[in-house]
Amino acid sequence: MSETSSVELNIASNAKSLPVVRGAVERMAAMEGFCEKDAHGLMLAIDEALANVIRHGYDGRPDQPIAIRLTTVTGPNERPGIAVEVRDKGRQVDPATIQGRDLDDVRAGGLGVHIIRTVMDEYDYSCPPAGGMLLRMVKYVGPGNAQG
Repeated sequence: MSETSSVELNIASNAKSLPVVRGAVERMAAMEGFCEKDAHGLMLAIDEALANVIRHGYDGRPDQPIAIRLTTVTGPNERPGIAVEVRDKGRQVDPATIQGRDLDDVRAGGLGVHIIRTVMDEYDYSCPPAGGMLLRMVKYVGPGNAQG
């Protein structure tokens, strides 16, 4: 996978910051040739990742830093795509313990991890040595399968 250009956004852990991220993602997805459905899925996965950082990493505190990096990439079979990095300084958790809730448990909320794993072609959680969490996700134009 080769990288070409990137956009970096630094936001506060506040839901009011999310429309700025959505706008950047929507514009980049359009420039890379994503269909409306895939662009929407990409935005939804990023929204869910940010909501999880706010809710779980920062316990709802609205003034904590979140860094988002969007990078255009070329993947398998020369498919264009977008790599997304979401970096926070919140609570670290063992990436192996990050699980979506059982889909048979019908209730509001708790679907972020499931959405990320379903929508994105690649995803990886890690614990940087400096603290916090790093989520790296990739979505390519066209069909694909999630790989964690």
